[in-house]
Amino acid sequence: MDRSDVRVLLTEVASGTVPVEAALDRLIAGPLAGDQGYLDLGYARLDTHRGLRTGDPEVVYGAGKTPDQVVGLLGALRAGPGTRPALATRLDLDALEAVREAYPEALVDRVADCVALGQLPEPSGRVCVVSAGTSDAPVAAEAAFVARAYGAEVHRLNDVGVSGIHRLLGERHTLESADCLVVVAGMEGALPSIVGGLVGVPLVAVPTSVGYGTSLGGLAALLAMLNSCAPGVVVCNIDNGFGAAVFAARVARRARRHSAAERDGEG
Repeated sequence: MDRSDVRVLLTEVASGTVPVEAALDRLIAGPLAGDQGYLDLGYARLDTHRGLRTGDPEVVYGAGKTPDQVVGLLGALRAGPGTRPALATRLDLDALEAVREAYPEALVDRVADCVALGQLPEPSGRVCVVSAGTSDAPVAAEAAFVARAYGAEVHRLNDVGVSGIHRLLGERHTLESADCLVVVAGMEGALPSIVGGLVGVPLVAVPTSVGYGTSLGGLAALLAMLNSCAPGVVVCNIDNGFGAAVFAARVARRARRHSAAERDGEG
Protein backbone atom coordinates (compact mmCIF):
# COMPACT_ATOMS: atom_id res chain seq x y z
CA MET A 1 0.00 0.00 0.00
CA ASP A 2 1.44 3.39 -1.01
CA ARG A 3 0.34 7.01 -0.83
CA SER A 4 -1.95 6.79 -3.84
CA ASP A 5 -3.78 3.84 -2.32
CA VAL A 6 -4.13 5.66 0.97
CA ARG A 7 -5.34 8.81 -0.80
CA VAL A 8 -8.09 6.86 -2.59
CA LEU A 9 -9.10 5.23 0.66
CA LEU A 10 -9.24 8.55 2.51
CA THR A 11 -11.30 10.06 -0.29
CA GLU A 12 -13.77 7.19 0.10
CA VAL A 13 -13.90 7.81 3.84
CA ALA A 14 -14.50 11.53 3.29
CA SER A 15 -17.32 10.80 0.84
CA GLY A 16 -18.92 8.37 3.27
CA THR A 17 -18.66 5.32 1.02
CA VAL A 18 -16.22 3.56 3.37
CA PRO A 19 -16.71 3.60 7.18
CA VAL A 20 -13.79 4.85 9.27
CA GLU A 21 -13.32 1.53 11.07
CA ALA A 22 -13.31 -0.41 7.80
CA ALA A 23 -10.67 1.95 6.41
CA LEU A 24 -8.58 1.52 9.54
CA ASP A 25 -8.75 -2.26 9.17
CA ARG A 26 -7.58 -2.00 5.54
CA LEU A 27 -4.66 0.23 6.49
CA ILE A 28 -3.54 -2.14 9.22
CA ALA A 29 -4.02 -5.27 7.09
CA GLY A 30 -2.12 -3.79 4.13
CA PRO A 31 0.00 -6.58 2.63
CA LEU A 32 -2.21 -9.28 4.16
CA ALA A 33 -5.11 -7.91 2.12
CA GLY A 34 -3.28 -8.47 -1.17
CA ASP A 35 -0.92 -5.50 -1.47
CA GLN A 36 2.75 -6.44 -1.69
CA GLY A 37 3.79 -4.00 1.04
CA TYR A 38 7.53 -4.35 0.43
CA LEU A 39 10.20 -3.40 -2.09
CA ASP A 40 12.39 -6.28 -3.29
CA LEU A 41 15.97 -5.07 -3.90
CA GLY A 42 17.35 -8.57 -4.44
CA TYR A 43 19.56 -8.54 -1.34
CA ALA A 44 16.81 -7.16 0.93
CA ARG A 45 13.05 -6.65 1.05
CA LEU A 46 12.20 -3.24 2.41
CA ASP A 47 9.01 -3.12 4.46
CA THR A 48 7.26 -0.14 2.85
CA HIS A 49 4.11 -0.69 4.91
CA ARG A 50 5.69 -0.48 8.36
CA GLY A 51 5.11 3.24 8.76
CA LEU A 52 1.40 2.75 8.15
CA ARG A 53 1.20 -0.17 10.59
CA THR A 54 3.29 1.18 13.45
CA GLY A 55 3.74 4.90 12.82
CA ASP A 56 7.49 4.42 12.28
CA PRO A 57 9.22 3.34 9.03
CA GLU A 58 11.76 0.55 8.69
CA VAL A 59 15.34 1.26 9.76
CA VAL A 60 18.52 -0.15 8.20
CA TYR A 61 20.55 -2.28 10.63
CA GLY A 62 24.00 -1.80 9.19
CA ALA A 63 25.97 -4.56 10.91
CA GLY A 64 26.92 -7.24 8.39
CA LYS A 65 25.87 -5.21 5.37
CA THR A 66 28.26 -3.92 2.73
CA PRO A 67 28.65 -0.16 2.22
CA ASP A 68 26.89 -0.43 -1.16
CA GLN A 69 23.96 -2.22 0.42
CA VAL A 70 23.64 0.43 3.12
CA VAL A 71 23.72 3.23 0.53
CA GLY A 72 21.15 1.45 -1.63
CA LEU A 73 18.80 0.74 1.27
CA LEU A 74 18.97 4.31 2.54
CA GLY A 75 18.22 5.68 -0.92
CA ALA A 76 15.26 3.34 -1.39
CA LEU A 77 13.82 4.23 2.00
CA ARG A 78 14.20 7.93 1.35
CA ALA A 79 12.53 7.62 -2.06
CA GLY A 80 9.54 5.85 -0.53
CA PRO A 81 6.37 7.42 0.82
CA GLY A 82 6.38 9.55 3.95
CA THR A 83 8.34 12.50 5.26
CA ARG A 84 10.38 10.78 7.95
CA PRO A 85 14.15 10.55 7.39
CA ALA A 86 15.72 7.26 6.31
CA LEU A 87 17.75 5.94 9.22
CA ALA A 88 20.63 3.46 9.48
CA THR A 89 22.32 2.21 12.66
CA ARG A 90 25.41 0.19 13.59
CA LEU A 91 27.48 1.28 10.60
CA ASP A 92 31.19 0.58 10.37
CA LEU A 93 33.63 3.24 9.22
CA ASP A 94 33.56 2.13 5.57
CA ALA A 95 29.76 2.33 5.46
CA LEU A 96 29.76 5.75 7.14
CA GLU A 97 32.21 7.08 4.58
CA ALA A 98 30.21 5.56 1.72
CA VAL A 99 27.07 7.30 2.98
CA ARG A 100 28.94 10.61 3.30
CA GLU A 101 30.11 10.32 -0.28
CA ALA A 102 26.75 9.26 -1.72
CA TYR A 103 24.63 11.65 0.36
CA PRO A 104 26.62 14.70 1.47
CA GLU A 105 23.48 16.13 3.05
CA ALA A 106 23.06 13.15 5.39
CA LEU A 107 23.33 13.64 9.15
CA VAL A 108 26.19 11.42 10.34
CA ASP A 109 27.01 10.68 14.00
CA ARG A 110 30.36 8.91 14.32
CA VAL A 111 29.93 8.21 18.04
CA ALA A 112 26.50 6.66 17.53
CA ASP A 113 27.54 5.04 14.21
CA CYS A 114 24.18 6.19 12.83
CA VAL A 115 23.04 8.25 9.85
CA ALA A 116 19.80 9.97 8.94
CA LEU A 117 18.91 10.95 5.39
CA GLY A 118 16.21 13.60 5.19
CA GLN A 119 14.84 16.33 7.41
CA LEU A 120 14.33 15.45 11.06
CA PRO A 121 10.71 15.67 12.23
CA GLU A 122 9.44 18.50 14.38
CA PRO A 123 10.10 17.46 18.01
CA SER A 124 7.12 16.23 20.00
CA GLY A 125 7.64 15.09 23.56
CA ARG A 126 10.91 14.98 25.47
CA VAL A 127 13.32 12.08 26.00
CA CYS A 128 16.24 12.33 28.41
CA VAL A 129 19.13 9.93 27.79
CA VAL A 130 21.12 9.36 30.97
CA SER A 131 24.48 7.56 30.83
CA ALA A 132 26.57 6.30 33.72
CA GLY A 133 30.04 6.82 32.25
CA THR A 134 31.95 8.03 29.22
CA SER A 135 32.55 4.41 28.18
CA ASP A 136 28.78 4.05 27.69
CA ALA A 137 28.80 6.91 25.17
CA PRO A 138 28.31 4.86 21.95
CA VAL A 139 25.12 3.22 23.22
CA ALA A 140 23.83 6.46 24.74
CA ALA A 141 24.60 8.32 21.50
CA GLU A 142 22.73 5.70 19.48
CA ALA A 143 19.72 6.10 21.79
CA ALA A 144 19.80 9.88 21.52
CA PHE A 145 20.23 9.89 17.74
CA VAL A 146 17.39 7.44 17.15
CA ALA A 147 15.00 9.11 19.60
CA ARG A 148 15.51 12.43 17.80
CA ALA A 149 15.04 10.81 14.38
CA TYR A 150 11.85 9.24 15.72
CA GLY A 151 10.44 12.66 16.51
CA ALA A 152 11.25 13.39 20.15
CA GLU A 153 13.18 16.28 21.64
CA VAL A 154 16.29 14.82 23.25
CA HIS A 155 18.30 15.94 26.26
CA ARG A 156 21.52 14.23 27.40
CA LEU A 157 22.87 13.69 30.90
CA ASN A 158 26.34 12.18 30.61
CA ASP A 159 28.71 10.65 33.18
CA VAL A 160 26.36 10.64 36.18
CA GLY A 161 27.06 7.10 37.43
CA VAL A 162 26.65 5.84 40.96
CA SER A 163 30.33 6.12 41.89
CA GLY A 164 29.73 9.90 42.11
CA ILE A 165 26.04 9.99 42.91
CA HIS A 166 26.07 13.72 43.70
CA ARG A 167 26.47 14.35 39.96
CA LEU A 168 23.02 12.86 39.41
CA LEU A 169 21.18 14.22 42.43
CA GLY A 170 21.52 17.80 41.24
CA GLU A 171 19.71 16.91 37.99
CA ARG A 172 16.42 15.73 39.46
CA HIS A 173 14.48 18.57 37.80
CA THR A 174 15.91 17.59 34.41
CA LEU A 175 14.85 13.99 34.94
CA GLU A 176 11.39 15.00 36.11
CA SER A 177 10.80 17.26 33.09
CA ALA A 178 11.17 14.38 30.59
CA ASP A 179 8.28 12.36 29.18
CA CYS A 180 10.47 9.25 29.12
CA LEU A 181 13.97 8.34 30.32
CA VAL A 182 16.58 6.09 28.74
CA VAL A 183 19.16 5.11 31.37
CA VAL A 184 22.36 3.53 30.04
CA ALA A 185 24.88 1.80 32.30
CA GLY A 186 27.46 -0.97 32.34
CA MET A 187 29.53 -2.45 35.19
CA GLU A 188 26.99 -3.45 37.90
CA GLY A 189 24.13 -1.60 36.16
CA ALA A 190 22.82 0.17 39.28
CA LEU A 191 21.99 3.56 37.76
CA PRO A 192 18.43 2.78 36.53
CA SER A 193 17.39 1.70 40.03
CA ILE A 194 18.70 4.97 41.46
CA VAL A 195 16.93 7.06 38.82
CA GLY A 196 13.75 4.99 39.21
CA GLY A 197 13.80 5.81 42.94
CA LEU A 198 14.17 9.53 42.31
CA VAL A 199 11.37 10.18 39.80
CA GLY A 200 8.20 8.54 38.50
CA VAL A 201 8.92 9.15 34.82
CA PRO A 202 8.60 6.11 32.50
CA LEU A 203 12.08 4.60 32.30
CA VAL A 204 13.75 2.10 29.99
CA ALA A 205 17.11 0.78 31.11
CA VAL A 206 19.89 -0.27 28.72
CA PRO A 207 22.73 -2.46 30.02
CA THR A 208 26.01 -2.04 28.18
CA SER A 209 28.85 -4.49 27.65
CA VAL A 210 31.22 -2.17 29.54
CA GLY A 211 33.00 -3.71 32.54
CA TYR A 212 35.64 -6.12 33.79
CA GLY A 213 35.60 -9.93 33.48
CA THR A 214 32.72 -10.80 35.78
CA SER A 215 30.49 -8.25 34.07
CA LEU A 216 30.26 -11.03 31.45
CA GLY A 217 29.86 -8.67 28.51
CA GLY A 218 26.93 -6.82 30.07
CA LEU A 219 25.12 -9.82 31.54
CA ALA A 220 25.73 -8.64 35.12
CA ALA A 221 24.22 -5.24 34.31
CA LEU A 222 21.29 -6.86 32.50
CA LEU A 223 20.46 -9.10 35.45
CA ALA A 224 20.80 -6.21 37.90
CA MET A 225 18.39 -4.11 35.89
CA LEU A 226 15.92 -6.98 35.53
CA ASN A 227 16.06 -7.39 39.32
CA SER A 228 15.67 -3.68 40.06
CA CYS A 229 13.81 -2.95 43.27
CA ALA A 230 12.60 0.36 41.80
CA PRO A 231 9.14 -0.10 40.27
CA GLY A 232 8.51 1.08 36.74
CA VAL A 233 11.90 0.11 35.28
CA VAL A 234 11.71 -1.82 31.99
CA VAL A 235 14.83 -3.25 30.36
CA CYS A 236 16.18 -3.58 26.82
CA ASN A 237 18.82 -6.00 25.61
CA ILE A 238 22.55 -5.44 26.10
CA ASP A 239 23.81 -2.42 24.10
CA ASN A 240 20.37 -1.97 22.48
CA GLY A 241 20.21 1.82 22.41
CA PHE A 242 18.06 1.62 19.29
CA GLY A 243 15.28 -0.41 20.89
CA ALA A 244 15.24 1.80 23.97
CA ALA A 245 15.08 4.94 21.84
CA VAL A 246 12.12 3.70 19.81
CA PHE A 247 10.22 2.87 23.01
CA ALA A 248 11.07 6.21 24.60
CA ALA A 249 10.20 8.29 21.53
CA ARG A 250 6.83 6.59 21.19
CA VAL A 251 6.05 7.20 24.86
CA ALA A 252 7.13 10.83 24.59
CA ARG A 253 5.19 11.53 21.40
CA ARG A 254 2.03 9.98 22.78
CA ALA A 255 2.38 11.76 26.14
CA ARG A 256 2.73 15.12 24.42
CA ARG A 257 -0.18 14.38 22.08
CA HIS A 258 -2.46 13.47 24.98
CA SER A 259 -1.33 16.53 26.91
CA ALA A 260 -2.18 18.78 23.96
CA ALA A 261 -5.58 17.10 23.58
CA GLU A 262 -6.35 17.70 27.25
CA ARG A 263 -5.40 21.37 26.92
CA ASP A 264 -7.61 21.75 23.86
CA GLY A 265 -10.48 20.12 25.73
CA GLU A 266 -10.05 22.42 28.68
CA GLY A 267 -10.12 25.42 26.33
